[in-house]
Amino acid sequence: MYNVAQVIDEKCVAKKGCRLCIMYCPEANCLDLNPSKMVAEVIIDRCKGCELCVIVCDAAKHYAITMQAVSATGQLMSNKGESAALGQAYQG
Repeated sequence: MYNVAQVIDEKCVAKKGCRLCIMYCPEANCLDLNPSKMVAEVIIDRCKGCELCVIVCDAAKHYAITMQAVSATGQLMSNKGESAALGQAYQG
């Protein structure tokens, strides 16, 4: 299991000109502008989980990007009711 960035469309202000996450992402073609929605979009297969996009978005006080757990098969996991990387002994 690993984490990838996830953009919250309702909070993203790319339509107002912000492209900080896209500019600062160190992985080529990982974050891009979705032209139809005018929000940043993460290409999950390319995201390395470095969280730099989260840091720059939070620094700009937009808080539009979170990290989301992804299973070994590449499926996004729900944040509700799942244990993440705690080991079997700690899973309630």
